[in-house]
Amino acid sequence: MDVNAAVAALAAIAGVCTGVIAMLAFRWSERDQARPTRTSLHTDAALPPGVDTVLSVLRSSAVVLDESDSVVKASSAAYALGLVRGGKLAVEPMLLMARDTRRDGEIRQVELDLPRRGTGRGEALAVSARVAPLGSRLVLLLVEDLTEARRIEAVRRDFVANVSHELKTPTGALSLLSEAVMDASDDPEAVTRFAGRMQVEATRLTNLVQELIDLSRVQNDDPLEDAEPVRVDELVDEAIDRSRHAASTKQITMAAGGTVDLRVWGNRGQLAAALGNLVENAVNYSPARTRVGIAARRVPATGGDLIEIAVTDQGIGISEKDRERIFERFYRVDPARSRATGGTGLGLAIVKHVAASHGGEVTVWSSEGQGSTFTLRLPEAAAERNRGRAATTTATATATATAAAATAVTVTDTPGPDDDDRPSHTDTDTQTSDELDPPTVLPAPEVLP
Repeated sequence: MDVNAAVAALAAIAGVCTGVIAMLAFRWSERDQARPTRTSLHTDAALPPGVDTVLSVLRSSAVVLDESDSVVKASSAAYALGLVRGGKLAVEPMLLMARDTRRDGEIRQVELDLPRRGTGRGEALAVSARVAPLGSRLVLLLVEDLTEARRIEAVRRDFVANVSHELKTPTGALSLLSEAVMDASDDPEAVTRFAGRMQVEATRLTNLVQELIDLSRVQNDDPLEDAEPVRVDELVDEAIDRSRHAASTKQITMAAGGTVDLRVWGNRGQLAAALGNLVENAVNYSPARTRVGIAARRVPATGGDLIEIAVTDQGIGISEKDRERIFERFYRVDPARSRATGGTGLGLAIVKHVAASHGGEVTVWSSEGQGSTFTLRLPEAAAERNRGRAATTTATATATATAAAATAVTVTDTPGPDDDDRPSHTDTDTQTSDELDPPTVLPAPEVLP
């Protein structure tokens, strides 16, 4: 009996000890979990409340440094720009600014050019870096990418310089020619010659001003307000008529072909100007006794069919380095030839902006010594195409019913004396069929690479 009591007492003591040990282990685990880690000390606990949320919505690249220059917090944009590598700030001038700001608490700002990551062409990123103290231990670095703003400013500056130069050339020529006319007032032949030159320079100046006005209207790529369905055939005819005199002077053959009865949705005046510029360039940059082709076709595309209008020439071609810049304002592949033909350097820039404002694009294929093909892609006026198909079906059914009725009348009625004056349906049908057949001479865009 005493032995059993002793065993029970020992078992009770062992249970109590086990419970105490388990309770102590649980308490120790809770305390260990509540203790801040080294990482949390450098991130969540170190950042003032709300700073993490603010940094996440900033457009600028943000980096927070602690007193040991370690990165406490960095946005994804900062990593994308290559500012942070291996947990450290990788740009030495920014690191020096951060140390100076930590020492004296003064806000600093500087603009730097950083090498672009992943490119070997020496391109640089223009950035603006601003450093400010964040609390007593941290420093905040905000970096703004100024590359696009710098590019736009350079384009604007070049545009002003080019416009000034282009306006100065004809106005200076007019001034000199007017003085020559005054000096040669007693020589009618010289006056006539100088007056002709003045007319040429005045025309060039007028064209330049008009193209500047056209460019200013379309360069914003805004949705069109006066859009309407426009027949491609009519645009092609207008473009050919515009360059017919220049083509005949150089004995250049202009041929139109492709799919007929196509329509695009847009501003008729802008579309006519764009296609006219392409055809005019093809004629101006083609040697004598060559051929310029204009072809249109429908191309299936996601979201709706597109209309391709291709202008092909057999001219001098365009080099690869020039193809990257030909759509820039005032850029000329051959300045001497452009001035000789009265070009302003704005034609292709207008084409590019007209295509963009109509939801399309313009592309170029070219080979030096072989020629070029400029392709204008525009959304098709689908509603007008469906309406045209319905009208064609209705007209065909009506014509069939009319022909059947005429046949019945011929069998039952006696021909009258005026029947010879009636128009022949067979002749009319034949003429319509000939008019609807596409031309047999097609330009080359369909077979170009």
